[in-house]
Amino acid sequence: MSDCIFCKIIRKEIPARIIYEDDEVLAFDDIRPQAPVHTLIIPRKHLASLKEIGQEEASLLGRILIRAAEIARLKGIDHSGYRVVVNTGPDSGQEVFHIHFHVLGGRRLGWPPG
Repeated sequence: MSDCIFCKIIRKEIPARIIYEDDEVLAFDDIRPQAPVHTLIIPRKHLASLKEIGQEEASLLGRILIRAAEIARLKGIDHSGYRVVVNTGPDSGQEVFHIHFHVLGGRRLGWPPG
């Protein structure tokens, strides 16, 4: 989608602090972090939310979760703990309708969230 902010980051039209990228995914630090570590992982393929995910995306989702664990190691939060969050729809707090996975950590995270 040409007007999607995350698609613009993928195309390098908007700057971002990129942590990881390959031919399928991109990871970058959130500009409004909610924890000391707050990195977003997005697929290069535009999918609005989990509602659009089908069986054909199963391997992509698996690779994204593997990247989440790698980012936690890279950011030094793999031993203390971290959270991976996917918001789906307006009531969840999803603001950008390009599926994205939040990797959060660096402090004790409360439960329940929200």
